[in-house]
Amino acid sequence: MPVNLTPNAIASIESGDVNAKPLVQVLDIKLIGSTQERYRLLLSDSVSTQHAMLATQLNDRVKSGRVTKGSVVQLIDYICSPVQNRKIIVVLNMETIIPDCEIIGNPKSLTESGSAAEKPLPNKNLEHPTRVGGNHFGAQNPGKNVRSFPPTVQPPYQPPPNYRNHGPILKNDAPARIIPIAALNPYQGRWAIKARVTAKGDIRRYNNARGDGKVFSFDLLDSDGGEIRATCFNAVVDRFYDAIEVGKVYLISKGSLKPAQKNYNHLKNEWEIFLETSSTVELCPEEDDSIPKQQFSFRPISEIESADNNSILDIIGVVISVNPSVPILRKNGMETQRRILNLKDGSGRSVELTLWGEFCNREGQKLEEMINSGGFPVLVVKSGKVNDFSGKSIGTISATQLFINPDLPEASGLRNWFDREGKNAASVSISREIMAGGSKNEIRKTVSQIKDEGLGRSDKPDWITVKATISFIKTDTFCYMACPLMIGDRQCNKKVTKSGNTRWLCDRCNQEFEECDYRYLLQAQIQDHSGLTWVTAFQETGEEILGCSAKELYLLKYEEQDDEKFGGIIRSRLFSQYLFRLKIKEELYGDEQRVKITVVKADSVSYSSESRYTLDLISKFTK
Repeated sequence: MPVNLTPNAIASIESGDVNAKPLVQVLDIKLIGSTQERYRLLLSDSVSTQHAMLATQLNDRVKSGRVTKGSVVQLIDYICSPVQNRKIIVVLNMETIIPDCEIIGNPKSLTESGSAAEKPLPNKNLEHPTRVGGNHFGAQNPGKNVRSFPPTVQPPYQPPPNYRNHGPILKNDAPARIIPIAALNPYQGRWAIKARVTAKGDIRRYNNARGDGKVFSFDLLDSDGGEIRATCFNAVVDRFYDAIEVGKVYLISKGSLKPAQKNYNHLKNEWEIFLETSSTVELCPEEDDSIPKQQFSFRPISEIESADNNSILDIIGVVISVNPSVPILRKNGMETQRRILNLKDGSGRSVELTLWGEFCNREGQKLEEMINSGGFPVLVVKSGKVNDFSGKSIGTISATQLFINPDLPEASGLRNWFDREGKNAASVSISREIMAGGSKNEIRKTVSQIKDEGLGRSDKPDWITVKATISFIKTDTFCYMACPLMIGDRQCNKKVTKSGNTRWLCDRCNQEFEECDYRYLLQAQIQDHSGLTWVTAFQETGEEILGCSAKELYLLKYEEQDDEKFGGIIRSRLFSQYLFRLKIKEELYGDEQRVKITVVKADSVSYSSESRYTLDLISKFTK
């Protein structure tokens, strides 16, 4: 069936018509942009041509070959925006009608074709419409004695009277068309989105070369699942902060789009909306059920083992323990709260979740009360930050949201699993014991195999489990004085020195303080039936081995000078058997390469579990 390109489509689009859904032809495709791939098209209606930018979500149409030079396409969603003193069409959605064909008509740029349109045509009776049919396309080929004339150019598109200005068209006063968040890009002059606020940050103060200021951001989600962050500065903060409520739906327009700062913005969108004094944010009075309340992308706890440090992700798990909230001194001298709890899921893994600040007193306190009363609540963590210090863990950030026993299918399924079998199911913690190296942490080795197999001498550390007995503990240097200040979401922990009689100095933080922290740096000798080796245990594992804090042991030896009690604690741990999870890595000490063995977890031996492990080994040999 023959197909006609839409007459005068280019002129109509430039004049403001965005509803015609015209058929046009792609004459040229060019890849532009160095940091971000974008495609520039040259579109034709058989008479006029105009450049167009393809929205990034349509890049795959070009890469897959569905849109090529010569393709006839139908523009579904599009706008015409001024860019650098000229107009350009931004294609938000389109359909390929005919994948490939010859050039149709004799198209020229809009200014050239407009000039030609003003000249009278020699003979309108000889005029042939431009047609395209089957798999062959092009202008009709007249006989030798027949003169050909350019196609008729229809009068330019006139906008409806309600939106027509007197004189040149400088501004379109029509209400902005609501478009999906995924279609937003900086080339659009006028747009509107309808979206739900899923998260709202606090007002943050800052100071830079331009002076003091304040800023806050909120996250938006639309019915198509598109997410984007909106940010307000200074006077715009005063205007919109109190008006924005989490869970409400708003109609937002007249903001500028800039590249998202991925250091602070974890949403899957390359752009960020910056609201201005001219921006509009209107509350939608009626609830829109087509827009979800939240959007989650859950990862099993087992996948956190391979997740990149500082990556942001969503997890869901059952809370199996909650530690008390403890005060922590940050680097800026301000005190904050920290609370650690443990989550497990059906993947056979558990993970530590560190709550900071208000999360400790708000959700943390509620979770502690539920655990103390015998409950095991399901917790959803949206936008938790991965930390790989001494194993993988999750921490809260300002954008984190916590949902206790949410009404979600995933939560219901997890609850049923936990009540049925998960409560008593064994799980391996990926915190302080499993790090990059995957399943190597579960490989059982003997002490002699560490040396015989050259463990730790590759580029990456080796992670093994050894069942061994502590035969000796060094007591002259079992701990050190550490900096208690916070750097970001972790403690400094660098060694400090005395500054005067009562104060301590951290060279790294360049600050003095009254109280220091005491952290284990425990060196011990472990052995099994095959041999012995030296290992180092730091803070948490030192406490697991000795059963008390480094500060308590230090005061006992050096302040109280109770050698008998101190020696009793040390002797009580000798010849005790543990399951040691070890990190083995070769490191450079001066000019010498040495293999360092670090204890990242020390569990007392469970004889029932060891019996099952031994039986499994026996069954493998008998098969």
